[in-house]
Amino acid sequence: MAKLTLAQLGEMLRNKRGGRGVREVAHEVGVSPATLSRVERGNIPDLGTFGKICKWLKLDPAEVLGLDKSRVSAQGIQEAPLVATAYFRTGQTVKPELAKALAEMILAAQRMMSR
Repeated sequence: MAKLTLAQLGEMLRNKRGGRGVREVAHEVGVSPATLSRVERGNIPDLGTFGKICKWLKLDPAEVLGLDKSRVSAQGIQEAPLVATAYFRTGQTVKPELAKALAEMILAAQRMMSR
């Protein structure tokens, strides 16, 4: 399977939505029709919306962000997955590169704090 990217979310949403209305699908996803429409047009969603969209599309958010899920400690113990959370003011969008860099920075900080 080809590597997924944040930029592909809009296309994936449009494809899965098919001929169904934006309002109907937005209700299923748990977002507003305006938000769904913005993401379909290529805007990067906030993390909460991103999670809802990934769930509806049955995607692993880590895969979309390009993060390594195989996190095993030196003792061979599977580490609990870290969750990146950030909030932006309403109406702000960020470029995919910035969103990925922020997610990586948050996860790195969480790893350091858990040690």
